[in-house]
Amino acid sequence: MSKVRIFALGGLDEDGKNMYVVENNDDIFVIECGLRYPNDENLGVEMIIPDFNYLVKNQKRIKGIFITHGHDDVMGALPDLCKQVKAPIYMAPLTARMFERMARREGIKDVQVHRVRRNSTFKIGSTEIRTFGTTQSIADGFGVAIRTEDGYVVYTSEFIVDYDVKNDAFKFDMMDVTELGQKGILALMAESVGSTREGHSSPHHRITNLIEPYFEDAKGRIIVTTYSQNLYRVIEVIEMAYKFNRKIMIYDDELRNLMKDMAALDYYRIPAGLDIAPQNFSNDMDNVVIICGGTGSTIFRKVHKIASREDELVQLRPTDTVIIASPAVPGTEREESSMEDDLYKETANVHAIDSKRTYSMHASIEDLKMMIYLLNPQYYIPVKGEYRQLISNANIALDMGYPANNIIVLGNGQAATIENGQLSKRFDEVESADVLVDGTENLDASGMVLKDRETLSTDGAIIVGVVVNHTTKEIIGGPDVQSRGVIYLKDADYIIKEIGNIMESVINQAAKDGTYDNLECRAAAREKIARYVMKETGKKPMILPAIVEINTKD
Repeated sequence: MSKVRIFALGGLDEDGKNMYVVENNDDIFVIECGLRYPNDENLGVEMIIPDFNYLVKNQKRIKGIFITHGHDDVMGALPDLCKQVKAPIYMAPLTARMFERMARREGIKDVQVHRVRRNSTFKIGSTEIRTFGTTQSIADGFGVAIRTEDGYVVYTSEFIVDYDVKNDAFKFDMMDVTELGQKGILALMAESVGSTREGHSSPHHRITNLIEPYFEDAKGRIIVTTYSQNLYRVIEVIEMAYKFNRKIMIYDDELRNLMKDMAALDYYRIPAGLDIAPQNFSNDMDNVVIICGGTGSTIFRKVHKIASREDELVQLRPTDTVIIASPAVPGTEREESSMEDDLYKETANVHAIDSKRTYSMHASIEDLKMMIYLLNPQYYIPVKGEYRQLISNANIALDMGYPANNIIVLGNGQAATIENGQLSKRFDEVESADVLVDGTENLDASGMVLKDRETLSTDGAIIVGVVVNHTTKEIIGGPDVQSRGVIYLKDADYIIKEIGNIMESVINQAAKDGTYDNLECRAAAREKIARYVMKETGKKPMILPAIVEINTKD
């Protein structure tokens, strides 16, 4: 009897935080471990990662963790997982180098990393694993196939079909996929991000033709923004600089490390004599292309500093041509817009690559059709995308003649069970949730923490402190009232005075009645002060009463 369960701990009905689990009888295989960037409502949150509780509870059953490429949305939470779960990790050489740097920064040791080729076959225990190379925006990406008794479960990773790729580190191994399809596919988990776009993604993913006119017209320096992990695009910019006899300066430590990794692995080398190290760069250099890299919103903050001339190394000049080739990802839209405003204030030579003219390197409708045709799976499972994208992906299979009962659209935590090759009519529920990391410690900054931060940002805070004799409960110090972001003290002395009176009254009345309790007095004072402040100001600030009890000698 065979039993396969497939579910997601993240990545469904959202953009990012990808994490998928395939259970083959008692063995667990994890695919991806990514993060998602917070939106404006997640005040003080640095990143959002999956809840690992299910994996922690079942870690003895985990046989392998597959990371298919080096993007934050599939690898960004891996250090956090490694702190809680010990299991072998399988990734390509470039991805492994990226993770090793992450692990060093996080102080993680004793991690079992296995480097696998993009197109390889190997065994984990008694389970056969196959990988196949995919074309995506970072080198060394692959899809993964896990063999079960009823056929392979295949996860595509990100991919596009591009017949013109010359660099082997970016090639899509169509022959391997075709061969795999002939071996019998139980389920295909295919990405959905580009499933609403007609046609193939290629050649719309390239920006060479779009940026060439700007290089031709540029009178001074050229500044290009691009995500560090989009190596395909970075190489396009480098090749364009080479064509126009311009030096380059890569302005991002992680991107410089990635280009060194590419050279060390013999994937790509920057043409000799082209690269200027940051320590050798001078702001008065003219014939140079400055490649500003970064991840998430960091790239927009960096360019903001350049535009406002606050950056130590690069300051914007009126003759600069700026090419924005880093479209905002969800959660960074406001910072991207602010950066563009700053640039336009300083120079008219700003060119944003229109997302309608260029595609991200995710499978469009015809790419997905080709993958479905080559693999011919029994069951089709859209993954990796917002709900509308999952549905669009499902409709592609439906249009190709797949029965609706063989197309499985899940939510995070919903598990599809296939026993002896047949899909169960009921979906199990698996524990899943968002974990909000605030950057101070790896703590879940959810619930009341975010509510308090929102209150502080909109209505401010009032702190009321008194000192009480521990024995007599008599007030011997204060009350001291501090207001932050609520009222101007010079304009509202009467409010401050009344807040102090309320605090005194609550404590004195409790002492008189013989019912004094520190916690209860603070709660009562908080409630009465909140009502009074709301009446006088129309605001609901955070009220923080503090009662300090001390022993005094007569």
